[in-house]
Amino acid sequence: MHKVIAIYPGSFDPPTNGHLDLIERGSKIFDELVVAILRNPEKAPLFSVTERAAMLETLTKDYTNVRVDTFDGLTVDYAVKVSATCVLRGIRAVSDYEYELQMALMNRKLRPDLETVFMMPADKYSYLSSRLVREVAQLGGSIQGLVPELVDQSLHARLDPAYKLRDLVVEEAKLLKRKPKPRKKS
Repeated sequence: MHKVIAIYPGSFDPPTNGHLDLIERGSKIFDELVVAILRNPEKAPLFSVTERAAMLETLTKDYTNVRVDTFDGLTVDYAVKVSATCVLRGIRAVSDYEYELQMALMNRKLRPDLETVFMMPADKYSYLSSRLVREVAQLGGSIQGLVPELVDQSLHARLDPAYKLRDLVVEEAKLLKRKPKPRKKS
């Protein structure tokens, strides 16, 4: 019997609870799961590849068959490099499916023996994306429950001015509620 190695490629900027849901479930299906962080020179990431790798290594340390790596270039070439026979991808909505189907078919064209497995996230993460987490965090909104505590702390440290602004707005709103209302003149 041969060992089934899968890669779970993505930017993971930042890692979310949705990512961890797929990692946990993928670790139960595959003999080895490689969380592969793509170095994409066309994107301006919030966290460096090194920072994302460190976060993911910490978050996945309890999974004995999961490892974290980085790559650039084609996913199919990386799959050959690590002897993977499968690509794990998450699908949240129909729009994801259309994009992921295109990618899976292109990967199959480039490497016919590389399979793609699509997994739906848990319902509570079906709307969640790194992009949305970044946007909410950058605007000072709460991301509690969307990302692990480690990621929340890292985002808070990185985006401290946005959080300070949010806290200032909250405090100001509290003060406005406390002020006595002016009396109407009769």
